[in-house]
Amino acid sequence: NGAICTQPCSPSFHGEKSFVCEDRKWQMFVDACASLDVQSLFQVRQLLSIYFAPEHGGKYFGADDHGNSNCRADFSCIIPEILSSPAIPGNIADIVELLRKISLLLSENVSRGKMQSYSRIANHILNSSTISNWAFVRDRNASLILLDSVNLFAGKLLLRNGSESIQEHFISTKGCNIHKNTSGRSFDFSVEFNSTGNITGHVVIPQEELLKLPKTFKAVSVALPTLGAIIETSRLDPGFVNGMVLSVSLPEELQHILLIFEKVNKLENVKAVCVGWHSTERRWDNRACTMKSDNISSAVCVCKHHRRTFKSFSILMSPTMLRNAVLDYITRVGLGLSIFSLVLCLTIEAVVWHHVTKTEITYMRHFCLVNIAVSLLVADVLFILAAIVHQTALNYQLCVAATFFLHFFYLSLFFWMFTLGLLILYGLLFVFFKITRSVFIAAAFSVGYGCPLVISILTVAITEPKKGYLRSGACWLNWYETKALLAFVVPALSIIVVNVVVVLVVVVKTGRSSVGEGCKSQDLSNMIRISKNVALLTPLLGLTWGFGLATIIESHSLAFHITFALLNAFQGFFILLFGTLLDRKVLMSLQ
Repeated sequence: NGAICTQPCSPSFHGEKSFVCEDRKWQMFVDACASLDVQSLFQVRQLLSIYFAPEHGGKYFGADDHGNSNCRADFSCIIPEILSSPAIPGNIADIVELLRKISLLLSENVSRGKMQSYSRIANHILNSSTISNWAFVRDRNASLILLDSVNLFAGKLLLRNGSESIQEHFISTKGCNIHKNTSGRSFDFSVEFNSTGNITGHVVIPQEELLKLPKTFKAVSVALPTLGAIIETSRLDPGFVNGMVLSVSLPEELQHILLIFEKVNKLENVKAVCVGWHSTERRWDNRACTMKSDNISSAVCVCKHHRRTFKSFSILMSPTMLRNAVLDYITRVGLGLSIFSLVLCLTIEAVVWHHVTKTEITYMRHFCLVNIAVSLLVADVLFILAAIVHQTALNYQLCVAATFFLHFFYLSLFFWMFTLGLLILYGLLFVFFKITRSVFIAAAFSVGYGCPLVISILTVAITEPKKGYLRSGACWLNWYETKALLAFVVPALSIIVVNVVVVLVVVVKTGRSSVGEGCKSQDLSNMIRISKNVALLTPLLGLTWGFGLATIIESHSLAFHITFALLNAFQGFFILLFGTLLDRKVLMSLQ
């Protein structure tokens, strides 16, 4: 009934389990401890915290080994044992669980002493030297549990004389009272990141936000310089956190805050993305923040604070978003040339249409070519619009819409290439079976636009409810969390393989005399012409999106990004060149 052990429930120096208790009921608990194969003291401390929970009618912590009774006040008695233990994976997991229990059970009236003790315990496993050990912690969400626990406990901090500041090497907590007459408030942090030095971070509450406060409130902020790297390590997260994690506990009336992050790695060719940690979905979310300014050494973010979802913020330096002057230049020039080439292609097709579509086969070929050009033209225009939507931080729904149509039209490009491949097989294998133009158009539209539409709708319907449709930091399909990008990659690469097989079939069939006997020479000539188009365009498209996939797998390689940008941006020119300008009948019709 709440009796206190005069000796902690722990192994003796020689590894023997010996305990001294004053109550028979405690002996039952002691026997349970003695039966455990205790690897660290923290497993026992977890049991202690559970046993002393209010529902058991007990007290939280009793006296320490020296008879000091301040453990209930600030649980400082457990700190020496924790700090003397190595921060190995098993101990890290136990300390995280201990901090979670403290946050749940002991977060009433968090005094300065409690916060100091809590910070010292957390600091032990947040040390930069322990980051690699987090990779071997069994619970992949341990770092997230730690973040939630720290936020919960720090949010209950009592402020002496209206302000408080508690500093450890790898965790810093500051708080102050705020009201509408305050002329702006900021928390300035300079915290150790590693042996090379400190990094800084600033939380600024704008004056216009403070005017929303009906009375005096408490504001608390916590700086965690190593937690971003720990989250990456423990969860194998591909997003590279390049600044400290800044957590805030603010009144609900305050919705927007200004955050200034110093970058850990000041890389010139990589741009930052402002993000908030979505505590429900447990992922970095770029919708929580917008970038106000970004330079080589720091980033300024405007973020939405929400007590249930967004309380922690940082900056990502995603290796998938390499920023390079050459890359930007290639993309702009290439897209401009691609759009011009496609417009010219469609113009030429309109001029020579009646001259080059006299037979069924040539009509079908040019019909497919026109739709290929239209699909890529719309996709190129949407690519530019998607970049504008993302860079100007317009609303999330617009980004989803841009990504949906971009996905649809890029798929249409490949499915029309597939239709062209089917047309070749039709001309070679079904010599005596003719289809009307209306049947062909219906079938071609079903394949060229119907299949992409079904795939695009299913992709957004499956992934968007869980906010896994978009890639972080771009209006394009997600790869790391939901693999939504496979809904483009798999159909595209499958079509490329099929079309390569079709070209091989053409090579084999045209080498036999039976083909010449079964077909009109004009039809055979048309088939060979179409096959040349497919034979040239398919490898170019395959090579292009092969490098696109390589930029995801080997995202640090600038060479892959530049090669993909070159091939992708000049696809329109390739279609004009190989589909129109090198066609002898088209050139004759233009003369």
